[in-house]
Amino acid sequence: MNPVQDDHAARTDRIWTIPNALSALRLVGVAAFLWLVLGPHDDLAAFVVLVASGVTDWLDGYLARRLGQHSALGELLDPVADRLYILAVVVGLALRHVIPWWLAVLLPLRDVLMWALVPVLRTRGYSALPVHFLGKAATFSLLYAFPLLLLSDGDGVLPMLARVLGWSFALWGIVLYWWAGLLYGWQTRQLLRTTPPTRRGRTAELR
Repeated sequence: MNPVQDDHAARTDRIWTIPNALSALRLVGVAAFLWLVLGPHDDLAAFVVLVASGVTDWLDGYLARRLGQHSALGELLDPVADRLYILAVVVGLALRHVIPWWLAVLLPLRDVLMWALVPVLRTRGYSALPVHFLGKAATFSLLYAFPLLLLSDGDGVLPMLARVLGWSFALWGIVLYWWAGLLYGWQTRQLLRTTPPTRRGRTAELR
């Protein structure tokens, strides 16, 4: 193995990096958000947690590229944190009757279907498919929608504006989220047709 390969291996095996610390902080924020929304009903603090999650979601990827701190753990933590936030928010807001239950079921259902593809992909040596821009756009839209929907729980001009903008982002995000899911399904079908079975694993994140 040459020095370049050694350096690459060192990066991918690293655990204690700034991006990983930010992703771990986002995971802690999932529990904090649920407690704030369902316990004291402190919507302002919950809103701050959601905004902080969106900022750190962008920041950990930026720092990973800027500092050269890509890691296998980071590739796992980042999408897991995104999905846990989406699940926590839709369940929390549904229990507060801010959003309907069909929305709380529709988004996690897409993730269940995506995870169901993993055993199929592994027959071709993949653990997941490369990230598609539709998945990133969907996550971006939903991370904007949820804080706005949280602020829409009330009366007045501000909640009304938050409701309109929040549902605009949410509906667009749902369409993109499922569109990306269907695209991953089609790509999996194409992979099965064109790639012979193998035991060699290839790692990529799925959004």
